[in-house]
Amino acid sequence: MYIVYVLYSARFDKIYVGYTNNLENRFKSHNELGTKGWTIKFRPWSIIYTESFSDKPSAMKREQELKSAAGRGFIRELIQQRSQ
Repeated sequence: MYIVYVLYSARFDKIYVGYTNNLENRFKSHNELGTKGWTIKFRPWSIIYTESFSDKPSAMKREQELKSAAGRGFIRELIQQRSQ
């Protein structure tokens, strides 16, 4: 199973979209273990959205959809709803 996830850094108002087959380890990497890459600059992260897929190509397609302008709009709406 593959999971598409959206991370949000409230401290920096940043969004990260990715996919993985092990969300727990991947999230720990983003928040604690990683030593290089874009996400280490904007810690701490919280998971604000997930979707599960049975195959990698479907997860990759959805990841790209969420990275589009429409997908970013959807994510910003989620963030707005959380802060109300």
